[in-house]
Amino acid sequence: MIRILLADKLNLRVVELLREIPEFDIVEKISLKPDKLKEEIRNHDAAVVRSAVKLTSDILEHAQNLKIIVRAGIGLDNVDVAYAGSRNIEVRNTPFATSITVAEYTLAHMLGICRFIGPAYKSMKEHKWEKGILSKGMELYGKTAGIIGFGRIGREVAKRELAMGMKVVYFDTIDIETDIEVRQVTLDELLTISDFISIHLPLTESTENLISGSEFDKMKKNVVLINVARGGVVDETALLTAVQEDKIKAVAIDVYEKEPPVNFKLIDNEKVFPAPHLGASTIEGQERAGLNVISILKDFFTV
Repeated sequence: MIRILLADKLNLRVVELLREIPEFDIVEKISLKPDKLKEEIRNHDAAVVRSAVKLTSDILEHAQNLKIIVRAGIGLDNVDVAYAGSRNIEVRNTPFATSITVAEYTLAHMLGICRFIGPAYKSMKEHKWEKGILSKGMELYGKTAGIIGFGRIGREVAKRELAMGMKVVYFDTIDIETDIEVRQVTLDELLTISDFISIHLPLTESTENLISGSEFDKMKKNVVLINVARGGVVDETALLTAVQEDKIKAVAIDVYEKEPPVNFKLIDNEKVFPAPHLGASTIEGQERAGLNVISILKDFFTV
């Protein structure tokens, strides 16, 4: 039997389908503490995670039989890929599964901020009628959207922004050919001309703190920033300064340098619209990710 550890919660239908594969012995141990995870991972052939569980080198050194790690999601920053490689442990992810999910989520944040959806909800629940305060909304139509990172998610975001009547520019570290009506620009130009900026980059040495103090100085004063990628791409200290000094209109943040956050100065600012890392959290997206996990495991173990 091939022992597979489900270390993070997966879609229920996906778990049921995994259990139906006779060659697989499915062990579901969700969100174990590091010491328990070290013990549990010893005798498994495969491990499946999402974003909560961290498979660091000190965990993986106990994985005596582990042959593959599958991340049900896009990023791999919670897996020590280099160390896994040194132990001949293959690492795979599901980069296509939640692109639409995250793209729609990006637009939801943009619309929510422009039309005060969150504040209006809160106000009405408090039995207030603050139409005057909340009536100065803003349209997306005709505005310039800047996309930082033009991979799968960035392209899906662009399609939706174009459908809203926006002009779209993008920055990426490589030249990307596309038949979408968008324009590739430098990061400086994007920061200067965009009314809305969304970030869709992985966290790497080259992208850490990509958006920091000097970048905020180049942005329009009424810009809306959305980060649903990774927390470390935006310098949170510089971001707090930017909102406190009215350098930007608003920011939606779904991801943080440390998760869960421990410093709430940024989150408590009225210009900040926070969420607890929900970018990939739809029923459809998680089911697609889970089905991709099944395909990867079946292909790897040829069952």
